Amino acid sequence: MDIIKVQGLSKSYGNKNVLNDISFDLPQGEIIGLLGPNGCGKTTLMKILTGLIHDYSGSVLINGEKPGENTKAITAYLPEQTFVHEWMRNIDAVNYFNDFFKDFDKNKALELMQRFDLPLKQKSKTMSKGMQEKLLLSLVMSREASLYVLDEPMGGVDPATRASILDFIMKNYAEKSTLLISTHLINDLQSVFSHALFIGGGKVLVNSSVEELTMNGKTIEDVFKEVFSNVW
Repeated sequence: MDIIKVQGLSKSYGNKNVLNDISFDLPQGEIIGLLGPNGCGKTTLMKILTGLIHDYSGSVLINGEKPGENTKAITAYLPEQTFVHEWMRNIDAVNYFNDFFKDFDKNKALELMQRFDLPLKQKSKTMSKGMQEKLLLSLVMSREASLYVLDEPMGGVDPATRASILDFIMKNYAEKSTLLISTHLINDLQSVFSHALFIGGGKVLVNSSVEELTMNGKTIEDVFKEVFSNVW
């Protein structure tokens, strides 16, 4: 079964066509790497899937429905930029999520924040980029969502912290859910991907299982370099 179905999707910013008549399906229950160079439309695609961008052409279905109130209720989104207001303390962010999402597990969020050594009364504006990223992960991964959409989930942390955060993500998403992860850190994440979607030049260039892509002994990073050699 496919949790995401996209048909003839196009999105432009002024004269720049970021997504150009793309079509693809993504299977349920997989960990999917959304890969491509800077400016290829990964974040735009994620915002469309999560219902934050509406002015596009084509068809987008999440679990059989157009992005909207129902799909937002089953989708947990981690944007690249923080969504926690500067005045908020960590406990305020937890209570905010608890009020908005029926599938949010407050006790789990508090437990995860304790594991990350995030003081409940510390304000967002006083935290480092890495600490803010850990807070957002604690919030997003405490939802029992059907689809997790993570935009560069480890972009703001040092290499030593990446392994622990990756382990954290893998242990805390709801069973049978789908993870769609956009990243430039292919080498760090390729071991967990079961499916890969490459986009570039406004088009879908690869949409395949990792098993098929690596059957000749290549890594996902090898395939990425081959596909985007003209960009590099």
